[in-house]
Amino acid sequence: MSPTLAPMRIGFQGEPYSYSDQASSEVFPDDERLGFASFVAAFDALRDAKVDRLVLPIENSTTGSVLPVLDRLLPGNVYVTGEHLVEVRHALLAVPGATEAGLKTVRSHPEALSQAEGFLTHHGLMPIPTHDTAGAVRQVAEHRDPTEAALAPERAAEPHGLVALRTGVIDRAHNTTRFFVLAPGRQQIPDDADKTTVSFVTSHHPGALALALTEFGLRGANLTRIESRPSEAAWNYRFYVDFRHQPGEAGLKAVLDPPMATLADLRVLGTYVAAGLA
Repeated sequence: MSPTLAPMRIGFQGEPYSYSDQASSEVFPDDERLGFASFVAAFDALRDAKVDRLVLPIENSTTGSVLPVLDRLLPGNVYVTGEHLVEVRHALLAVPGATEAGLKTVRSHPEALSQAEGFLTHHGLMPIPTHDTAGAVRQVAEHRDPTEAALAPERAAEPHGLVALRTGVIDRAHNTTRFFVLAPGRQQIPDDADKTTVSFVTSHHPGALALALTEFGLRGANLTRIESRPSEAAWNYRFYVDFRHQPGEAGLKAVLDPPMATLADLRVLGTYVAAGLA
């Protein structure tokens, strides 16, 4: 009889019924989940072994990268072990008796407000940024103000005694958030892992980045995302790249070995199984 594994502690940013809570429950349905008020607090909890894994948003198909998470993937004391996609469909949640015509303000996380900026502007609604979508729901429930709504998951309404005035409040129908599963330290590469996230810098000469990306392609890597961020030195930039490759350690080795002469300070941030919408 095989031993029963103890439940892990899974950290996420936000409160219960947030999208991050949803993502963590979908990835780790049988484990304990702990919400943190900020990304900094979540990363600190992983560093201090208060949680075993983090499930954090890394990018959204409407608004792009979640930079506070991306910027904390280095110096490399965390490792990406998986990714998960959540289709984001916001709803306007308000107290019973409120009407959409009577709304004046909408509370939510800045990312969520950006994903519905066109809708809010068109309807003359003032956005009020909060730390979390579910936290916005709690605040609206506490305030009991019929002119105020939260932009949040529809499932967060009933537990807080609110009602959904409108669903599907997004500017782009494909609105989807990609989450990373993060673990402390470097992990073994699974045999079916076919996607990798790396970070590197290039030399300052004409065409350096183009040469680097060309070499990735010649080695069989299918680049799915590239982002530049300020590096440790002023006015120098570090690139973050995701790419698909043949599965397993051998598939990654075919891309990165031998080392590319066009790259400097290459760091592998994680190799995992590419996610897809069900």
